[in-house]
Amino acid sequence: MLKFKIETRKSGIAGTGAYAGEKIPARRKIGNMEGEIISYKEAQKRVKKQPGNVLFMVEFDHEDIALDASVNSNELRFINHSCDPNVFMRRAYRQVEYYARRPIKKGEELTCDYGETHHEGTLPCRCGAKNCRGFI
Repeated sequence: MLKFKIETRKSGIAGTGAYAGEKIPARRKIGNMEGEIISYKEAQKRVKKQPGNVLFMVEFDHEDIALDASVNSNELRFINHSCDPNVFMRRAYRQVEYYARRPIKKGEELTCDYGETHHEGTLPCRCGAKNCRGFI
């Protein structure tokens, strides 16, 4: 469920990006990423079948489940990584929620720091932020 208008288009960071279709105030919930809740074991199987570096999987800490956002999803699945993000993600109660870290302008790309990933620092980061770590 989206609380603000979100658009998708080509991203300067990677592939398709999610963009604010209207101004989003700081600390406001943008919405929940939609998808299918599956077991961690099933998530591992599906990840192997997804092409290239295009992954739409979010794991839940301390639970043996994941959200597969390649199934029945919404525009929030296209939020790209940035080392200087304007959005943060909260995983709780089998939901993936996104919130604005600061005011976001209409037309601005939504970005989130992915934190730890299965790439283990081997995937080059293309966020372009001044504080870019260089890898995801």
